[in-house]
Amino acid sequence: MAGAGERIVVDPRIMGGKPVIRGIIRGTRIPVYFILELIANGWTIDDILKEYPHLTREDVLAAVRYAARVLREEVVVEA
Repeated sequence: MAGAGERIVVDPRIMGGKPVIRGIIRGTRIPVYFILELIANGWTIDDILKEYPHLTREDVLAAVRYAARVLREEVVVEA
C-alpha cells in the first residue's frame, strides 16, 4: 500500500509494516518515524537532505504530511 503521493509505502514485508519513504535506490527506504525524530531533534529539511542525499525535499514533506494525516484520523477511545 502506498500513500502521500506514492512516496510513502506501508508493506508488511518492509520494516515490519512501518511506513517508509520509497527509496529510489534499492534498500534505501527510510522510516517516516525516523524523519520525524530528526525534525523533533532540531534538524532542518536542508540538514536531512545533506545527510541523506538520496532523499528529496518532497520526500521529507510527504513523511510529515503522512504523519499528520495518520494523527488526524486517529480515533481515541476513553477507558
